[in-house]
Amino acid sequence: MLLRIVDLLIVNAFGLIVYTLLLRFYLQLLRAPFRNPVGQFVTALTNWIVLPARRVIPGLMGIDLSTIILAWVLQALMLTLLLWLHSLTLISAPGVATAGLLFGFAAAWLLRASLYLLIGAVILHVLFSWFNPHTPITPVLNALTRPFYGIFQRFIPPIGSVDLSPIFVLIGAQALLFVIGDLVGPF
Repeated sequence: MLLRIVDLLIVNAFGLIVYTLLLRFYLQLLRAPFRNPVGQFVTALTNWIVLPARRVIPGLMGIDLSTIILAWVLQALMLTLLLWLHSLTLISAPGVATAGLLFGFAAAWLLRASLYLLIGAVILHVLFSWFNPHTPITPVLNALTRPFYGIFQRFIPPIGSVDLSPIFVLIGAQALLFVIGDLVGPF
């Protein structure tokens, strides 16, 4: 029972930081406005780790590499702690191969977390567009979802002023989650 509690604490503590770092990365990448409650929350929650990392890891062509690399390293650290906690090893390979495998799994988990963020943003965007389209979070959700909607809106026109592209984005994200699940396996 104690093992499961520690497991829960590790996953939730690291998950909060990793998801927030990913959200910050995507907000910056997609040029979402930060002058809203979500942007201020994400900035306040991640500045303590991102600002020192920016001194060491420079950006590249407007992309904040420090944020995504921090998320990747923290995800790998979480996986390492979980493996250590459950007394498991990846393989009996040299340290470089084990580290490469661990960081590969961490990258797959980050991709999975990114897809879950997209699914959450699409669902929130649809709900807010129905019930409260003028909420302060709407510009953030627009910035996070519009690039993905645009892929499907080119081929599927609105039907009776109802945009069906969120449905196809959700189906595509779920299909990618199945592929990632098959690649990573039970890990």
